[in-house]
Amino acid sequence: MFESLTDKLQGAFKKFGARGRVTEEDLDQVLREVRMAMLEADVNFKVVREFTSRVKERALGAEVLKSLTPAQQIIDIVNAELVETLGGENARLASSDKLPTVIMMVGLQGSGKTTSAAKLANMLKKQGSRPLLVACDIYRPAAVEQLVTLAKQLDVPYHEEGTHEKPKTIAANGLEKAKRMNATHLIVDTAGRLHVDEVMMDEVAELRKLLKPTEVLFVADAMAGQDAVNAAKEFHDRVETTGLILTKMDGDARGGAALSIRQVTGVPVKFIGMGEKTDALEAYHPDRLAGRILGMGDMLSLIEKAKAEMGDDDSDRFTEKLKKGSFDLQDFIDQLKKVRNMGPLGQLVQMLPGFNKIKAQLDVDNMDDRFFDQAEAIVLSMTPWERRHPDRVDGKRRRRIAKGSGTSAQQVNQLLKQFFESRKIAQTLAKGKYPVLPGMR
Repeated sequence: MFESLTDKLQGAFKKFGARGRVTEEDLDQVLREVRMAMLEADVNFKVVREFTSRVKERALGAEVLKSLTPAQQIIDIVNAELVETLGGENARLASSDKLPTVIMMVGLQGSGKTTSAAKLANMLKKQGSRPLLVACDIYRPAAVEQLVTLAKQLDVPYHEEGTHEKPKTIAANGLEKAKRMNATHLIVDTAGRLHVDEVMMDEVAELRKLLKPTEVLFVADAMAGQDAVNAAKEFHDRVETTGLILTKMDGDARGGAALSIRQVTGVPVKFIGMGEKTDALEAYHPDRLAGRILGMGDMLSLIEKAKAEMGDDDSDRFTEKLKKGSFDLQDFIDQLKKVRNMGPLGQLVQMLPGFNKIKAQLDVDNMDDRFFDQAEAIVLSMTPWERRHPDRVDGKRRRRIAKGSGTSAQQVNQLLKQFFESRKIAQTLAKGKYPVLPGMR
């Protein structure tokens, strides 16, 4: 989502180069480019103005321009202010002293509200909680059916009464059911509309008064830009939302909503949706998102994903093989299978420092599910010796492998090239060496 913004910010910072001294005119020029990059990314103009003003004020106030490493310090200030703009510290989901903790999901149609309710239930279940989903969206066609289907898929209990009962009746009955079954959380999927209207707000307010929820989470489509920000503000003004969920953060929109919504609404972002799968919901960390935007990566999130999929022992063995240089094609395929379960490859690469350069090297845009299937077919067509010695696979062997895997010699060549690039990058990361931003050396 932030690829274009990242490129432009890196281009702006590159102008500092390795200069020993930076003038105020240099700073103004770079901040003009930062301002334009953020505006082009659809960030709210007031947020942009305040952001660049704070950066300049801090840079001048700390006499950064007179220091020996002004470029590095200015980038550090930009990073710190970006973290602050995104919300500062990560806001956790609140819980009630009295069970169940009631969570209302609100938002417009098409924002991913129902899916987010199911994702949240799945996350809580994995953490050892006992959530109950309640279907109160009686207006959108198939909304109840969608929630029930997702609940069954996740093996999460649910409560629904079709589309003929009033939402407050369904919610009240759902609350009683949650108490009887000793549920820890009650997640209520409320109705959405195509736009904010009085009837919608009255209904949400009525449910809020009835349920007395601990959390009222507004689900915003990050690809909707400032429209999502404006809707989030209206909801907060009318029904006092307590948190935000930004969906479709894996999309290719400009990302302005993510950078604006906390500052405009005053409401903390608590989760971000990174895909359509029911496990594609992540806790929101402003510092990690700032790192992704500035091209510094997000190694903490990547490590968390890897540990969840591989486990500590497997991860340690993998790292040790990389350090020893014994990582071969069989290891490559084994790890690709685990990576496949961690999420889309394009998202994972964005978590690596200097991801834009890595993305180009590995041709990540062309690595979809077919890439994994094709890669596995190619490797399985090799002999055990060839898998252990990929650098010894000559042209004759490559043609035989291509024939056996139903691919072309060119595709075999491409996979081997990607393997060697991946191994080189992974070895660098395993040794604790990371690419850095231009001007940060």
